[in-house]
Amino acid sequence: MPILALGLNHHTAPIAIRERAAIAEGQLGEALTTLRQVGPVNEAAIVSTCNRTEIYCGMDQQDTRSVIEWMHRYFELRDKGFEPYLFHHADREAVRHLMRVCSGLDSMILGEPQILGQIKRAYRDAYELGAMGSELSTLFQTAFSVAKQVRSDTAIGNSPVSIAFAAVSLARQIFSNLGEQSALLIGAGETIQLAARHLKRAGIGTIRIANRTPERAALLAAEVGGLAIELKDIPDALPQADIIISSTGSALPILGKGTVQRALKQRKFRPQLIVDIAVPRDVEAEVNDIDGAFLYTVDDLQAVIEGNRLTRQEAAFEAEQIVTAQVDLFMRKLQTLGATDLIRSYRGQVGGIRDAAIEKSLRQLRAGQDPEMVLKHLAHSLSNKVMHKPTARMRQAAEEGNHSLLDAARSLLDLPSKTP
Repeated sequence: MPILALGLNHHTAPIAIRERAAIAEGQLGEALTTLRQVGPVNEAAIVSTCNRTEIYCGMDQQDTRSVIEWMHRYFELRDKGFEPYLFHHADREAVRHLMRVCSGLDSMILGEPQILGQIKRAYRDAYELGAMGSELSTLFQTAFSVAKQVRSDTAIGNSPVSIAFAAVSLARQIFSNLGEQSALLIGAGETIQLAARHLKRAGIGTIRIANRTPERAALLAAEVGGLAIELKDIPDALPQADIIISSTGSALPILGKGTVQRALKQRKFRPQLIVDIAVPRDVEAEVNDIDGAFLYTVDDLQAVIEGNRLTRQEAAFEAEQIVTAQVDLFMRKLQTLGATDLIRSYRGQVGGIRDAAIEKSLRQLRAGQDPEMVLKHLAHSLSNKVMHKPTARMRQAAEEGNHSLLDAARSLLDLPSKTP
């Protein structure tokens, strides 16, 4: 079955394009349902994170164009605006891409572990929605095993980092003493949890956590010794915050230019670091035009991330070798899986002939016929019936001059070469 990996990510598309392709968790079921209605698509999974929207398909035939057209229909882009930013990989390269993504080799921060959990959730969601078939499921499970091997056999996971770590590193560069600063974290997902823990370890003065679900904010606040607030309280908390890190799943901005402007006025324009690591963005881009507001998006963190990337290149080289070897193994396994139905069908056919012959022989024995004669007849009958169709096909091939089929039969049946 052909495999396709298609989408856009931080390598191929800027944030303004990526946010147009973001799929909220509640919309994933609809997206997968409509994707599987595309003619050649049998199986599908969709990975949608702040840095990527990637589609993995098991198909009747390799048909990239039909999936690209589905993307433009689903996201209502009549101008086919994704086209210049899309990547697509088929079969072997699709397998390699997924293994590299799971292993953190394709991440903005080389070797970051967060993406593996996100892809596992995408796999689980696709499986629970009935969109994941046997071959795509085997691919994802294999990719998860490869990621585990990469992390255990190389140093790529040493000193674990993430987008959240990069955001906190940026704060430490801007503010000499985090112990004198106050942070406001918006959201309570995995990225914000990591940011809160990094800030606590860095000795941040105070932390406030705002989230749509107060209970989740309260749990995280209790863990890091912070204070939980509701989203509606953000305008009141904003003037006290030196560092704002936001990562929610909101389709609309959480912080607008006017809100930030009022907060800075109350602060007498003491600078604020605002790190927006959400896609779609949580902070209006115009905030960057305000004096005293220093707005960074995930794309702006690239410089912080690059320093980390350089320290991990040697481990990444080892990891790439592991991936290459595992791609080879998987492609051989996939070829074996392709023969499974054929083998099962052949075994079933021969088993049916055997069962019918045995049943006939048992009836003859119950009727009192000579056991030796019944046994000889059983062996003769089985041999003839099992060989009948293959030998008839070989005779037909000889008559038609189909020497390739005759050579294949000789190899398959382990027969000696034709004597001169």
